[in-house]
Amino acid sequence: MHLMIKTNSQAQPPDFLYYICQYNANYTTNTTYQRNLHTTLSALPTANSGFGFFNRSTGQSGSDRVNSIALCRGDINPDVCRICLNNSIVNLVRVCPNQKEAVGYYDYCLLMYSNRDILGDNPIQSSVYMWNVQNATDKDRFNGVMRPLLRKLSADAAAGGPLRKFASGNASGPDFSTIYGLVQCTPDLTELRCDECLEDAMSQFSLQYSGRVGGRMLRPMCNFRYETYRFFNGSTLVIPPPPSSSPSPPDLQASSPVSSPGTSRSQSRMVVIIVITVIVAIIVMITLIYIFVRLMKRNQTSSIENTETETMDIGNPESLQYNFGLVKAATNDFSEDNKLGRGGFGAVYKGTLEDGQDIAVKRLARGSGQGDVEFKNEVLLVAKLQHRNLVRLLGFSIEGSERLLIYEYLPNASLDQFIFDQTKGAILDWEKRYKIIRGVAKGLLYLHEDSRLRIIHRDLKASNVLLDAEMNAKIADFGMARLFNPEETQGDTSRIVGTYGYMAPEYAMHGQFSVKSDVFSFGVLMLEMITGQKNQCFKKGESIEDLLSFAWKNWQSKTATNLIDPILKTGLHSLRDIIRSIHIGLLCVQENVANRPTMASVVLMLNSFSITLPVPSEPAFFMHSKTDPEMLVFQEYSSSTSSSGFDKSKISNSSQFSVNDVTISEVVPR
Repeated sequence: MHLMIKTNSQAQPPDFLYYICQYNANYTTNTTYQRNLHTTLSALPTANSGFGFFNRSTGQSGSDRVNSIALCRGDINPDVCRICLNNSIVNLVRVCPNQKEAVGYYDYCLLMYSNRDILGDNPIQSSVYMWNVQNATDKDRFNGVMRPLLRKLSADAAAGGPLRKFASGNASGPDFSTIYGLVQCTPDLTELRCDECLEDAMSQFSLQYSGRVGGRMLRPMCNFRYETYRFFNGSTLVIPPPPSSSPSPPDLQASSPVSSPGTSRSQSRMVVIIVITVIVAIIVMITLIYIFVRLMKRNQTSSIENTETETMDIGNPESLQYNFGLVKAATNDFSEDNKLGRGGFGAVYKGTLEDGQDIAVKRLARGSGQGDVEFKNEVLLVAKLQHRNLVRLLGFSIEGSERLLIYEYLPNASLDQFIFDQTKGAILDWEKRYKIIRGVAKGLLYLHEDSRLRIIHRDLKASNVLLDAEMNAKIADFGMARLFNPEETQGDTSRIVGTYGYMAPEYAMHGQFSVKSDVFSFGVLMLEMITGQKNQCFKKGESIEDLLSFAWKNWQSKTATNLIDPILKTGLHSLRDIIRSIHIGLLCVQENVANRPTMASVVLMLNSFSITLPVPSEPAFFMHSKTDPEMLVFQEYSSSTSSSGFDKSKISNSSQFSVNDVTISEVVPR
């Protein structure tokens, strides 16, 4: 259920912002449920966790049990919280007089009760949209500040622990404005569930109301709000429990001393000195407080603006530079035993620094065409891109013509080593595969829309998705274009860089690429994750055919289950999710560029099962090739080349398949 309210965000209605009564389950007067409801709500204000979260249940399990929760906004004081909760209890029962399930939203609190379990996941799946009618003058610049702010606050709130998940802050917006944001989850949610709830809410809101100067979304489990004026209290401390009463100190009575005429003048002089001293002290204190507040505000704003999910203090290129000799020693002089893989732009080695930290070192082939200063500045730019689903660039090293890039080391290597291996593939059940799919989608969305640069990866594939110790997906080889030839960063290129089977047709045949090129590659990757087979070596029985062709035929004939990897255990719930994922994958690989969804839409589709998916059109089919389907293509495209695609004589012999292959990405400053 998605409820939309258009309002001026500055208005503060005296009653509910919105309330929802679920009419599918009712009760009658003088029943057990009504008595349990009154008992629960009467006792709910006493069930404070001490941090503004209330939870109370009454009755045995079954249809007569009443479960209730209330959550006060994290920046309000206990008195305001108590008043808001009491008003909610009185009014929600009045406006929903016979419903077993109801939820009410005030500006400062929410209240919900139900005869079903409501902790962790919520039976009332509703979203209440509220937005300011005014649009930002420059939507892109506004969103470029607002979205990272909310994502940073979401990460802070999600990591808040089991008692409080709340964060508020601000960032400097365009045209000397300031954008204020606030996010909150019910503290019973896990960190991952809180983050997913907020991200899904923000994605849905941005699809319909992007560029508004104020807006919010309310859900039982999470909510967010942003404005161009300060709407929350300055203190973002947790709501403390009510203070215990203590006796007031007794009044102190001071007797007036008797002064003689001889001491009157000295006492007056002393009073003047004391007054001047106090005034000077007050002025100094106010000055120090003002300087401290300005510094704290600047640091807070800088922290929010500089990163989405992580923080990293990068001041200048030299702060990222590693000693070449130490890196050389860490890789045992770039020995073959330490080599992890080799790509078109050099080999990758595992290294261990003196402090025990494992790293991955990419030794770039010579010929980037850049001087030392330019190379350092480009590395600094890429290193500032921080996201949980991107491989982190730690730094670089330069020695003569040697260029090294130092990355975090991920122990589980790349995704292709799991999904294309029958033994390792069993480790990735559907839940883990779906988590990886969503992680890759979030990483691409960050590159396309939320990072400091607009980046088109251009070679997204299973071997360029690395896995950490918890099997979290991290996209590798992004943002590398500026380290190499600049002509490869344009929207129409004469140099095709990519991998057979993953390249969108408009890019492979005409050199035209966009964010939709990455969407196509993502769709192919999704279908590979579901089938457990490579896209151009798809086998069904004795026949070998193109994966996209096979997927489309089975989708049309309503036999999509033929695509599912046999090692996946498909219960009723997971089967529904897999079929929906096949649907999303087919939407991504449609031949018509305009028909493919953006990554923002893909993330929304993956996180919300209530959205109706459009009907996919026919995908682009690639010609069959006897070449290695994982061979990278580095080919000059000529306007005289036939429409069938490639001049195979111009494929570079140096382009070999690699788990850690360096990729050309399209990078544009925001």
